[in-house]
Amino acid sequence: MEEPLTPSLVVLRCRTSDRTPAAVRGAHELALLVGKRLGCEPRLIGAPGEFREGRFRDDLSDSRGCLLEAGGQIDDALSGGNMPVLLAAECSIALATLGTVLDHRPDARVLWLDAHGDFNTPATTASGYLGGMALAGACGLWDAGLGVKPADPGRVVLAGVRQLDARERETLEGSEVTVIGASPVETLVAVKNALDGGPVYLHIDLDVLDPEDFPAQFPAPGGLSPEKLFDLMEAVAADCELVGLEITAFESPEDTLERQAASSTALHVLEPLLDATARTHE
Repeated sequence: MEEPLTPSLVVLRCRTSDRTPAAVRGAHELALLVGKRLGCEPRLIGAPGEFREGRFRDDLSDSRGCLLEAGGQIDDALSGGNMPVLLAAECSIALATLGTVLDHRPDARVLWLDAHGDFNTPATTASGYLGGMALAGACGLWDAGLGVKPADPGRVVLAGVRQLDARERETLEGSEVTVIGASPVETLVAVKNALDGGPVYLHIDLDVLDPEDFPAQFPAPGGLSPEKLFDLMEAVAADCELVGLEITAFESPEDTLERQAASSTALHVLEPLLDATARTHE
């Protein structure tokens, strides 16, 4: 097993394909709580841009620097013997992060927790949303032009997914990605089996939680409850070496009380991972 890593906590605030200001606000707020829990100050990278419903080619061009920064932060952390903990508004960052992680740790698996597959390509996307193409691009099914080595789809475990476009489903079924749904009991067992106790990098899109329990920009019913996600994170932290994690899609409510409740839920489900991260540098 590799030597324990110390946390490198970063908030990426620059726009990728964000359509509302809520998610970048949520990333910032959650990072402050995570930093307090880990005993370190988050580094703030970039400034929020103009939030809009853009087409993927425009967003990809406009956010190129931001995406490369995401990959660069992962590269810097792992090269320096640190554990990357990256918070961002949405999943497009994976276009630069996943390949970078597996280039450093080809023995690791990526556990991608998400209500959606994010496995569209330019040929299949109906919405033109860059975030909905992130995992497919990270796995090399289309070229985002970032110069990042694609992640091996066979190293990816997609769990909690319950909403797929028809053509996206076909593409996913033809890939080597391991796909696991959002059954409260079966998800935990299937994920443990897929990871097999090996090193893991986590991508956590917080809409993997059921929208009745947690706010989501693109709500998909039938998600995991906070307690079931906590149990899953506890099992992963107990069984696997944690290489790093990235956290996205905290659609922070404007109402103060609702925002506090959502922040508390987000921090709760992350606790097992934060405990494991904290232990590595005590």
